[in-house]
Amino acid sequence: MLKTKHYNITRKNLVCHEWIGLKAEVAESPDSSRIGLKGKVVDETKNLVILETKKGEKKLPKKEVKLMIELGKENVLLDCSKLLQRPEDRIKYFGGN
Repeated sequence: MLKTKHYNITRKNLVCHEWIGLKAEVAESPDSSRIGLKGKVVDETKNLVILETKKGEKKLPKKEVKLMIELGKENVLLDCSKLLQRPEDRIKYFGGN
């Protein structure tokens, strides 16, 4: 769980929450060169997650990656291939659950 004064991100609400600013690592991908990439999510579109790494920004196709998201002391595996919506549409699609 990642908790601040204004929000509380948990394993259950991560798909409906803003990902920008979260620390992430590519856990699975058919492209082995992506596995292990670490950084901070700096942008997201319907089809891409953009990660700021030590070597610059990396554009990752959602349909090809699973990200391990750091939520405080907890890590959550996020299958981006099941989340091919614009960020603002995820809340509508998943209904806040």
